[in-house]
Amino acid sequence: MDDDALMAKLMAAFDDDAAPDQAGDEPRPSEQPFDTQRFLAGLDAIFDAHAAAKAGPYLEQAMIDAENAGDDAGLLTVLNETMGFYRSQGRHKENQWIVQRALELATRMGITGTEAWTTTLINAATAMRAAGQYDQSEDLYKQAQASSERTLAPSDRRLAALHNNLSVLYSETGKTHQAEVELGEALRILESSSPDAETDLDVASTHTNLALTLLAEDKLSAASWHAAKALEIYRNGHLEHSAHYASALAGYAQVRFHQHDYGQAVNLYCQALQVIEECYGKDTDYYRITESNLRQAEHEASEHAPANVSQDVSQDVSQDVSQDASAGGNGSGTPGAAPAGTPSAAVPSATASHTGTSPICGLKLARECWNAYGKPLIADKYPEYQGRIAAGLVGHGSECYGFDDDLSRDHDFGPRFCLWLTDEDYAAIGERLQADYEALPQSFMGYGPRESTARAQGAGRRDGVFRIGDFFESITGYRQAPSTNNPHEWLMLDEATLAAATNGEVFADPLGKFLDTRQGFKTMPEDVRLALISKRLGMMAQAGQYNVPRMLARGDGAAAWLSIGEFVQAAASLVFLLNNPITVGYLPYYKWRFAALRRLSSRMAARLADVCGQLETLLRLSSAACYGGAGFGEGGKGSAPVAEKISQTIEHVCAEVVAELRREGLTGSDETFLEWQRPYVEEHIASDAACLHSL
Repeated sequence: MDDDALMAKLMAAFDDDAAPDQAGDEPRPSEQPFDTQRFLAGLDAIFDAHAAAKAGPYLEQAMIDAENAGDDAGLLTVLNETMGFYRSQGRHKENQWIVQRALELATRMGITGTEAWTTTLINAATAMRAAGQYDQSEDLYKQAQASSERTLAPSDRRLAALHNNLSVLYSETGKTHQAEVELGEALRILESSSPDAETDLDVASTHTNLALTLLAEDKLSAASWHAAKALEIYRNGHLEHSAHYASALAGYAQVRFHQHDYGQAVNLYCQALQVIEECYGKDTDYYRITESNLRQAEHEASEHAPANVSQDVSQDVSQDVSQDASAGGNGSGTPGAAPAGTPSAAVPSATASHTGTSPICGLKLARECWNAYGKPLIADKYPEYQGRIAAGLVGHGSECYGFDDDLSRDHDFGPRFCLWLTDEDYAAIGERLQADYEALPQSFMGYGPRESTARAQGAGRRDGVFRIGDFFESITGYRQAPSTNNPHEWLMLDEATLAAATNGEVFADPLGKFLDTRQGFKTMPEDVRLALISKRLGMMAQAGQYNVPRMLARGDGAAAWLSIGEFVQAAASLVFLLNNPITVGYLPYYKWRFAALRRLSSRMAARLADVCGQLETLLRLSSAACYGGAGFGEGGKGSAPVAEKISQTIEHVCAEVVAELRREGLTGSDETFLEWQRPYVEEHIASDAACLHSL
């Protein structure tokens, strides 16, 4: 929609004498009252027109107008809307100031204990969650829950929003079961409060969220039912042009992909891309990542064409959605349980032949083994400890990162899992439980027996029964994460070590102690993260921007090659640090560095998503640039253009990094030589510890 059409729509929402200010207009005079309803109508008009670029200036002007008018209630409304908008735009640094301002204003207004206070708490908690400030977010959500018990009716849809957002927090912190519980409660509230749950967009969105959570828990049948139910609701309500419809399509595509129904996944991803293009355009991370998922599904579909690609996929999708959505019987969609009529999965035989067995990833094999053997063992022999033992697979090994394949299975692969106990419980049952674990069948689902390398035995074993503290100490040297007051200890923990301590999956943790300890290692102090960002900027400048062209000009191919390697390693680390380890984890050791970088780059709204491809280009070209021409020892020709391409790619990566630093508010400088960006970044380090600052 062009500017004239948008202004016409805005004018329709406002009286002629109270139209929203256009860019460049003077602010309204302070004596003019602030009309909250007109403000909201204008904001709706902007979003209806898919003109998000107009929303930022409009909200900023509204803050000025409400403040000039002395309307605290109106200003609080604007701040609440701004929190949501900034969150959607990834403007998390700015949003933290908006959150603080809103909470201070609400407190000054004396509205604690009211509906407005509850709503503000929910919005603030969600903003902090999106910013990766999980502890603050959970605290605000808990305050909101306590407030809602006094201020909101049991059927109030804001309660559903609270449960929905809490589920996102728990999903992002690895607490998938709690996420499932929160989503189930949200769905119950929405269905009970909706005049027609079969056409309700919020109900549909919650079904999609629940499907993805169940998928993460390997509850594939239930996930399929909820994903299909979401699409059915969109179609019942003729909501196919809603921007949220794309998420429902992509969610169902993800379920189909996991069911190895690649043809259907392709069709669903194609439909999702059409909706994204209509609502957001092609030049968005949302479009690019969904397109990447489509390409992966197309590849798998071509590999399995005889079994999975039908003659008319589009017809099959509609039929399958109808069948899946109706499989739940009464349609209640009880979260966490397979829909009515869905057969239970049989426990595979431990002696099944591996011949013809479909490949399975190590994490899924571990979860299946836990469900088949671990749970029954504890229930049978240690019933009083059922609510105390954590289980999962974390640590060293490609399967803990989700990167295992056929080549990985020649060592340390097989049915295994870890059991984590408190010191007290380990003293009581640890050795006996370890003996029982070792007595479990060594083969499962056609895999095994597991053959461990020497380094994965004895004190270095990677599965079995552990004290929680011992487990983390064996990986990091620390029984729990260092204090934020000891940044030098954090700096001694390299990212690969932290990756090994925080990867994998936790299948059960009734006490929450293992997850709390693991979360401590994920929550790198902000000052340490900024110090590492500064260090990576320095290495990228020194190795890539300074030394690569000098070594190439000097004809020292070996030095140039090593300089490119240093630049690539620093840049890969920087991508993870700028995306924030608390959200995306840490960069693993060299073997899996690019596998992790590719996976991160395919995530929705990943920052510096295209840097991975550029780094791979650098590595691909380095041979020709360093050893491909006269003066490099092999007498070839044509290396000069390749060397120039390498220098251009390095500078392009560095320019993107500067743009990201500016977007994050870490610099106000446009200087692309990254060494000169370090002082700007380090200005944000609160601690004066010498180890955090460059000389």
